[in-house]
Amino acid sequence: MPYPRLAATGRFVSRLWSVVDGTRRLLLNLLFLLLVVILAVAVLRGGAAPLSDKTTLVLNLRGKLVEQRSVTAREAALAQVGAGRVSVDTQLRDVRTVLDAAAKDPQIHNALLVLDDFGGAGLPALHEAAAAIARFRATGKKVIAWGASYDQRQYFLAAQADEVLLHPMGVVFVQGYGGYRNYYREALDRIGVTVNLVRVGTFKDAAEAYIADGPSPESTEASRSLYGGLWTTYTQDVEKARKLPAGALEALIADLPKRLATAGGDSAKLALDSKLVDGLKTLDQVREQLIQAGAATADGKTFRQVPFDAYLARQVTSFVGDAIGVVVAEGAIVDGAAPAGSVGGLSTADLIRQARLDDKVKAVVLRVNSPGGSPFGSELIRRELELTRSAGKPVIVSMGDVAASGGYWISMAADEVVADPATVTGSIGVFALLPRADKALDKLGVHTDGVQTTWLVGAGDARRPLDPRFADVMQANINHVYGQFTALAAKARKSTPEAIDKVAQGRVWTGSQARERGLVDTLGGFDVALKAAATRAKLDGTPRVVYIEPERSRFDRFVGLFGGVAAQAAVAQFEARMPGLRPPEVARQAQDELAWLVRLADGTNPFASLAHCLCSPY
Repeated sequence: MPYPRLAATGRFVSRLWSVVDGTRRLLLNLLFLLLVVILAVAVLRGGAAPLSDKTTLVLNLRGKLVEQRSVTAREAALAQVGAGRVSVDTQLRDVRTVLDAAAKDPQIHNALLVLDDFGGAGLPALHEAAAAIARFRATGKKVIAWGASYDQRQYFLAAQADEVLLHPMGVVFVQGYGGYRNYYREALDRIGVTVNLVRVGTFKDAAEAYIADGPSPESTEASRSLYGGLWTTYTQDVEKARKLPAGALEALIADLPKRLATAGGDSAKLALDSKLVDGLKTLDQVREQLIQAGAATADGKTFRQVPFDAYLARQVTSFVGDAIGVVVAEGAIVDGAAPAGSVGGLSTADLIRQARLDDKVKAVVLRVNSPGGSPFGSELIRRELELTRSAGKPVIVSMGDVAASGGYWISMAADEVVADPATVTGSIGVFALLPRADKALDKLGVHTDGVQTTWLVGAGDARRPLDPRFADVMQANINHVYGQFTALAAKARKSTPEAIDKVAQGRVWTGSQARERGLVDTLGGFDVALKAAATRAKLDGTPRVVYIEPERSRFDRFVGLFGGVAAQAAVAQFEARMPGLRPPEVARQAQDELAWLVRLADGTNPFASLAHCLCSPY
């Protein structure tokens, strides 16, 4: 009889899986326990040894430059030892902390900027890092940059150094701003998918990719103005840092084929001849140069050095005295709660509330790096900032790479709005997408029908044709949200809705352009925002800065308790024993954009609108 045998086989497979799964869990727990033991041992041994004289700070920046990591300490630790599935980015605040501390540290002789693993950032974040490098250099300490090659964002930071070195087989690839975008209307038509766009804003082009086969004239106009402004800022900053004549980068790109041919096709020689770099050296030659400029280690094999992460771990945070509270709003805005590295309407509003109720926090700085998202989530955050101001605490908004659409919405309850000249901001507009796949289902022979008590039942169902009444309802809703947006902006900017409408309509601006149009108050970086907060709160000297962030897990608190030095020791030991492979980037633009369209079609909230610019600062 086959059935008893089948049952016995099933029980055997089930037991075998239980054993395998239990073993897997045990190994993971042992791995975690081993990490904890290494942390504890490192602490008991006294953490890091004192630095020697003439030590070089190695700024080996990894990943993107972000305002706030989207991973926990546990995930970051596992990722660094090759056991995690996430990449670890570099926090901008950590770059500022390390360089400012090293500038005052007599043991730090100079700095080596290594950018091979640097994933870049928008110009505002690069400006912040460049300012920190400038403060370090102002003390008389030298910065040397070296790279196997430099892309556009890597080169911006490298150009801030006293000496820029490139591998003899390397290239400096500066190309400008802009790019190409996919348009899906014809493809969607072929498969029977209709996308209905409801919007307010002539320049609100976030969803044009689904309803057209190319950009509208308004989209082209706005993009050309935005990218032209960013490129002008980039070239002027680099040419100033490298002491190049105005227009040097533009001329190099325009005449690239001829100039590269003159250099014999040697990109490194072209970079040297064009004064983009100061020398061509291999890494071992750079090592020898630093030994001569600083001091060799005891074994004479390399120069005295301290890595970025290890030096960061040495820094001690103050917990005493009045403070400026910083809340980070980075990423797309959603209605409810969101983890660090994202913006939840409820969770971010709760952080602002914590700052408002904390007697030690005398002012709040909202650091915005968001392209927007949910208008409701944005309003929750804006309202909490409004309450904070009403409670007598100054509120300053500091705009990072992007503060557009919903990112601008949350900036409208501040005493002062500070933006970088290259911040992508504005995009005051609202839209909704209503995808319909009824024709696609017809092609497959799939038919949908049912019984409803009113016409609203299933009105958002993507399997049914769009009811014109529902389209009218959505347009009325979008008009209302846009009216709220412009009215709030007018109140915040001491203007009128009509005047705001002229610079709104979904159009994006650079920070400089926004300042000219009255959408921001001051041009500057994060330090300018902190000074403004301190001045308005009447705080003397250099006040303490505390980041108000989501509550950390037990592991995160454990790492914080034992200190970053121990964590670095643990990571170093794991890397020696368990080298891992980092997964490659596999996401593609079309996959992401079409997946986003599918999520909009799920019908969960048929009345959802978006204050999102879907824009990039790169």
